[in-house]
Amino acid sequence: MAGGQAGARKTLTFPNPSASNEGSYVKCHPESSEVVMPVVRGISQSLRMVLLLLTCCAISAQNQEHRVRNIVLVHGAWADGSGWKGVHDILVKDGYNVSIVQEPETSFKEDVAATKRVLALQDGPCILVAHSYGGAVITEAGTDPSVAGLVYIAAHMPDAGENEADDGKRFPSDLSKSGAIKKTADGFTYLDPAQFHEYFAADLRAEQAIFMARSQVPNLADNFKAVITTAAWRSKPSWMLVAAADRTINPDLQRWYATRANSHKVEVAGASHAVYVSRPKQVAALIEEAASHAR
Repeated sequence: MAGGQAGARKTLTFPNPSASNEGSYVKCHPESSEVVMPVVRGISQSLRMVLLLLTCCAISAQNQEHRVRNIVLVHGAWADGSGWKGVHDILVKDGYNVSIVQEPETSFKEDVAATKRVLALQDGPCILVAHSYGGAVITEAGTDPSVAGLVYIAAHMPDAGENEADDGKRFPSDLSKSGAIKKTADGFTYLDPAQFHEYFAADLRAEQAIFMARSQVPNLADNFKAVITTAAWRSKPSWMLVAAADRTINPDLQRWYATRANSHKVEVAGASHAVYVSRPKQVAALIEEAASHAR
């Protein structure tokens, strides 16, 4: 009898948490716990993984919700808005609303007005982006309340009381010493088409650079001497992309601008002044970084 009792399987009783009636219990044998416990641990680990994934998704969704959705792109001198196509396509694919300013380059005042005209059409906060001379334009126009952040792509970044022509003398560029900048009888500047590839777009295919040279928009010479009244980057976050092989704006000047403004800075090795055309992925990535962090 004693031997029979020793070999008998004991039953343990636990409250049943899923039962609706009080006093309900479930029964299990001690031996079954050897099987049940690993299963429970496995389920527990799976639940932790699910919770972790859900948390990550929630954080990602929150970041997506808070990022700035509107992007306004401003071109520089001797160019037009079509150069932004590669950047535009990436940003649109990634869910951004993109507007491109076509400033006339007939006066600095009119270029600022053209930019503000597009800013007025935005349905919320925006990131204002510029290339080259356009940097001076967004420095002036970027004080608009809709602008949450500024992105400078191989661009000028003057302070109040400054103009880009004088700033350029801090670190003269190869272009400024070349004689490739020509002037029309009525006071507009343009780049010698025969030298456009060399100084403006060295990392583009020759045929593409030739088309850009032939379709360039002459820029009023006085625009380069326009004095900034209020520098938007003094009160708003800014980002700078340095084109490390730029021959139009000295890369050292771009670095100096970024340091002075305490801008978030990235450099693209081997990039010409036309980096916004030749390296759209890197340019778009910086714009998206700004959109994710500006508030």
